[in-house]
Amino acid sequence: MALIYTDDEADERLDDFRDLTTADRRPDRPGGRGLVIAEGTVVVRRLLASPYPVRALLGVERRLRELEGDLAGLAVPAYVTSADVMARVVGFHLNRGVLAVADRAPRSTPEQVLEGARVVAVLEGVGDHENLGALFRNAAALGVDGVLLGPGCADPLYRRSVRVSMGNVLRVPFAPLPDWPAGLDLLRSGGFRVAALTPRPDAVDLCELSGPAEAEGDRVALLFGSEGHGLSDGALAAADLAVRIPMAGGVDSLNVATAAAVAFYEMGRRG
Repeated sequence: MALIYTDDEADERLDDFRDLTTADRRPDRPGGRGLVIAEGTVVVRRLLASPYPVRALLGVERRLRELEGDLAGLAVPAYVTSADVMARVVGFHLNRGVLAVADRAPRSTPEQVLEGARVVAVLEGVGDHENLGALFRNAAALGVDGVLLGPGCADPLYRRSVRVSMGNVLRVPFAPLPDWPAGLDLLRSGGFRVAALTPRPDAVDLCELSGPAEAEGDRVALLFGSEGHGLSDGALAAADLAVRIPMAGGVDSLNVATAAAVAFYEMGRRG
């Protein structure tokens, strides 16, 4: 690994990392360069192991040395600077000590995400980047095979989502699902039973869905809605069944990432 030392905060080679707190100059925002940004050694490792073409790294020497094995054989520039210079470049103090940037990989199609999958998550209106990142982290930890994104969802590759997911948005396959909610027919035609998560009292308990898998309904798509209003009426009507997580009295709902974790865990218990 060849380290490149610089103490010049105006160094043009660092422009991919510049002003990450300034909305109209963010490289990972709509209208920006569409870069994927990873923070910290764990997330950077996952980026290096992902299909996303890494452009460069920036960090303090100690953190870059920790990644020496991961960078072996890769022709990726690794810029070394002080924590103070790094903070002035990115616009805030980064206590994780290292960043990496990558170009986006070609988008997967829904058909590619569904191929061979047994359990997938389908999202509508999940617009909070941290909730989305947490949901992807839960999906990776609990064996969900992929995520499909309906309308109103945040970008999983936005910097905050990547960070909160601990890089798992780079590992869990995902794709946009067009023609909402008619696009759910694609799952149904592939043998998926579409289960909409909702607090409605007439919904069936989640444990009924997570019982032993049968030939019919062995593949399950779990449908989650926005943090505020939940699923739209159209999405609920397009699902095969409505499913609820039993909760103590006086509580009507869970955070979407928490609800997803409960449902993912239950699906993992199926025989």
